[in-house]
Amino acid sequence: MAELKTAITMNDLLIKTQQWAQSFGFQQLGVSDIDLSKAEEQLASWLKAGFHGDMDYMQRHGTKRSRPEELVPGTVRVITVRMDYMPDHVEDSWSVINDEQQGFISRYALGRDYHKLMRKRLLKLAKKLEEEVASSAYRVFCDSAPVMEKALAQKSGIGWIGKHSNILNREHGSYFFLGEIYTDIPLPVTAETSEHCGSCTSCIDICPTKAIVAPYQVDARRCISYLTIELRESIPVEFRSLMGNRIYGCDDCQLVCPWNKFSQTTDESAYSPRLGLDSPQLVDLFAWTEPEFLSRLEGSPIRRIGYECWLRNIAVALGNANKSETVTAALQGRLNDPSAMVREHVEWALAQ
Repeated sequence: MAELKTAITMNDLLIKTQQWAQSFGFQQLGVSDIDLSKAEEQLASWLKAGFHGDMDYMQRHGTKRSRPEELVPGTVRVITVRMDYMPDHVEDSWSVINDEQQGFISRYALGRDYHKLMRKRLLKLAKKLEEEVASSAYRVFCDSAPVMEKALAQKSGIGWIGKHSNILNREHGSYFFLGEIYTDIPLPVTAETSEHCGSCTSCIDICPTKAIVAPYQVDARRCISYLTIELRESIPVEFRSLMGNRIYGCDDCQLVCPWNKFSQTTDESAYSPRLGLDSPQLVDLFAWTEPEFLSRLEGSPIRRIGYECWLRNIAVALGNANKSETVTAALQGRLNDPSAMVREHVEWALAQ
């Protein structure tokens, strides 16, 4: 167990840690214990239902995901931070979604990849803690290992898990990233917040593919974020027309959430839109060569899906657009694409 180097108390250390977190660009910090038994049961039920689709990694690590001390031996607390990501100056989401010639990209992905940025700052925070505590053992995470970050965020008081399965905060909505530090420092735990979704079903009602199959339950196989980002195969035909022009992720359930009227924009320049990605023309994106895709999206989370899935997604969006000579020509130009998957989606789009 870690021991303090100085005469300060653990309560004092928690206050200092929260202050350091603010200085490193995080908007909130909470601390939880490591009992995730309830979340473990919910995860097992979700996996048994097959809602994870092709995301085999969700079950690959067994109980390491829900038992922090198994993933990082010696862990007694989990520090969770949140960082707002919505850019200050960004094209209105609904105006893009309602323009069939444009492609909608989830607002978290308009700028640079948040994983590296948050990980670096989490390491700085952990180093500050190391200066105060002897024999401190820690490991930082940002969507990079089998970590139940939403359950941990809820336990630490960052917010509650909404009916759409995202974390909600009464003062800040849901437009934020999460990161964690697993530590052996027995910091005081921060108070868990209660749920405040009430009878609202806005997120369930708006979902284009009806992926929120019940309150707090998402069937990822139907979710547009899964279909455009996680899925590496052909998009099931029954979902293509429902996807509209959403080419990377989907924010609909967040856009209609009443709590997001309290969301805060960020002045973090790394999250500002690049290349006009907040309102891009589909035919322009579809014309990118693979070298252009790789160079223009260097440092972007979008690059992770690869060029083939990028074209697949855009082909579906073009299939859902009103037909014009420009759209038809763009699609016909990909009829002989080297990728069989791209050709299949182009043929579907032309047939619409």
